[in-house]
Amino acid sequence: MEFKFGHIELFVNDPLVSKDFYISVLGFELETIQHEKFVWLRSGSYTILLRPGKPPESAPNYQSARTAFVLYTNDLEETGALFLKKGLMFKGTDGSDRCLTFTDPDGNWFQLVNPGEH
Repeated sequence: MEFKFGHIELFVNDPLVSKDFYISVLGFELETIQHEKFVWLRSGSYTILLRPGKPPESAPNYQSARTAFVLYTNDLEETGALFLKKGLMFKGTDGSDRCLTFTDPDGNWFQLVNPGEH
């Protein structure tokens, strides 16, 4: 028997609105919009589906989150500056100054890190 990881589904208030953040700020590519409400995005070999639903209540900080997504970069300063220029607001760290944290518009937590620095 064999199985593999398929895709990530994020429940958001309005996928058509949320897609703008993922595309314009984080740089995801739009694959398709299905039935005018399901937004399929790609980043490298990863696929994310933004689907309508009630996102979980957002934790007050990264350390209190129940789930989070980690984005890798090979240049934390440059990528962090690019995200700031695109309007992203960082919300602290995970405890290390080299692990920047933020949320999407629906409160899903993310971390930006250079894995080569750990």
